[in-house]
Amino acid sequence: MRLLICVILSIFIMSCSNKPCKIEDRTEMVMTGNEKPDSSNKDLTKRVFVFKPDGSLQCGMGTKIDPNAMKKEFSGGIEVFSAENKNDGLMRIQLCGHPTGQNNVFEIADKDLEPALKLGFKKWIRD
Repeated sequence: MRLLICVILSIFIMSCSNKPCKIEDRTEMVMTGNEKPDSSNKDLTKRVFVFKPDGSLQCGMGTKIDPNAMKKEFSGGIEVFSAENKNDGLMRIQLCGHPTGQNNVFEIADKDLEPALKLGFKKWIRD
């Protein structure tokens, strides 16, 4: 019992030893509002994520479409910044031939959202 109390007490004592515990004391993290952001080499365009199911079905049915292959569907000057395959995280019935929930997710500029929706993509609201 005495050992347990010593361990708990030492955890409380050493918990703030690496950095200041109070936010006010963390000067490197507090911004005063007078700083100007360095935007010299940063891309500041607003981006959104869109997706389409990758075509994979449970029990190995269906044909999975690679994100790079699906990326070719973007036309008319829609720039794709990133592409990856993600699961939507939704619960699914376990039945052969039903969708797996895997989707190809693409990061595009916000201004290109409407043309992408017309191509059959949907806005990704997960994550």
